[in-house]
Amino acid sequence: MSLRLHDSATRSDRELVPLVPGRVSIYLCGATVQGAPHVGHLRSAIAFDVLVRWLRRRGMEVTLVRNVTDIDDKILAKSAEAGVPWWAWAYRFEQEFTAAYDAVGVLRPTYEPRATGHVTEMVSLVERLVERGHAYRGEGANVYFDVRSFPEYGALTRQRIENMSTVEEEEATDKRDPRDFALWKSSKPGEPESAAWDTPFGRGRPGWHLECSAMAHRYLGESFDIHGGGIDLRFPHHENELAQSRAAGDAFAQHWMHNAWVTVGGEKMSKSLGNSLVVANVLRQVPAVVLRFALGTVHYRSTVEFSQASLAEARSTWERISGFVARAVERVGAVGAEEVTSRPLSALPEAFVAAMDDDLNVSAALAVVHEQVKVGNNALVAGEDGVVREALLQVRSMLDVLGLDPLAAPWATSSGPDDTARAALEALVPAVLAERAEARRTKDWARADALRDQLQDAGIIIEDSPDGARWQLGGTR
Repeated sequence: MSLRLHDSATRSDRELVPLVPGRVSIYLCGATVQGAPHVGHLRSAIAFDVLVRWLRRRGMEVTLVRNVTDIDDKILAKSAEAGVPWWAWAYRFEQEFTAAYDAVGVLRPTYEPRATGHVTEMVSLVERLVERGHAYRGEGANVYFDVRSFPEYGALTRQRIENMSTVEEEEATDKRDPRDFALWKSSKPGEPESAAWDTPFGRGRPGWHLECSAMAHRYLGESFDIHGGGIDLRFPHHENELAQSRAAGDAFAQHWMHNAWVTVGGEKMSKSLGNSLVVANVLRQVPAVVLRFALGTVHYRSTVEFSQASLAEARSTWERISGFVARAVERVGAVGAEEVTSRPLSALPEAFVAAMDDDLNVSAALAVVHEQVKVGNNALVAGEDGVVREALLQVRSMLDVLGLDPLAAPWATSSGPDDTARAALEALVPAVLAERAEARRTKDWARADALRDQLQDAGIIIEDSPDGARWQLGGTR
């Protein structure tokens, strides 16, 4: 069985055939650190984290490069408005992004280069493009890519040049064509002296598109397997990356993957719409694992509608799955971490493997997890400990691929805003259950039912078993 992934360039599912057998190289467009990360930013990070986890489970050696854009017009404007050095502003929010990734269990990339650390590579790329006749000098230090010099321009998004809109933040009068894009930009009046570099073209700073091409070449070479990012980056950013890299002589990405965005009330989550949800604020309301579950168990090419209802559903589902894991461990003991993470494909449920190999169909994969949870719960009731242990191992191994194993970091050791409340519940709920048990013993069914209803109204699910009543959080009814 082979892994097939949707290629945004061909708009078809293609078998992933790495350039180097057994190794997969990925470039993922990371954060522009102009402000605090919002939930929409985590969508891409989690989607490609699942890809990396699945590739590694398939025995691949994965190199993931996720860049940081630490200089651009908005960073300079916002830092100036706040009266903070631009580099300090960028570093502050870079740290916040790292904290957000860590909070939801996204694995660290192999390399995480900053744009400002690769100006030498960017200058070299611009020089190659000028020499090949694909770039030209404008006023001052401005250098532009000549889109009409590259016949393949528009191939990624299947657009004709004459139908393209101009999308530069500022229209420039020194362009040959409004669609040409900046490779190198002259310093603007009032910008900090530290936000510019001396180059053969003059003093200035890089254009956004140039940065990713230069860093991808630096860490992954002239050609690599997968380029990823949010669907909103396809044009102009990825189209421009592809054009300038191939015009310079690089084969660049062999496969393009784009995740859909997060919506709120049907609108794309973004700062410009004023509906962005800052990750730090969301994590004060819900556990990080619930946030990951809500964002990571929807197919990466499907839109995630983010709401209190979707979070409540994610919490309830997570509690059911993690509740089984807790009960199974209580019955048969813990399964070793290495046994979970090293479980071969041949030992995983065939339906799960088929789902993940089908363009990372996490929804279908999660259905297999639920089936194993059901098997495990039935075995718990029947006292079939061997079946319980196998179900526990299967569930944890599959959840590990999704970054959701309850007994692995960061979930096994995390502490969140619910800890104090949980401790209080663990002290109070058993007392209510004891009172209910006594009511059942004396056949005071009305009292027993009333106590159960009180707990359920508070979002506590009661499960009666031969060993007594168990409880877990599951959302208010």
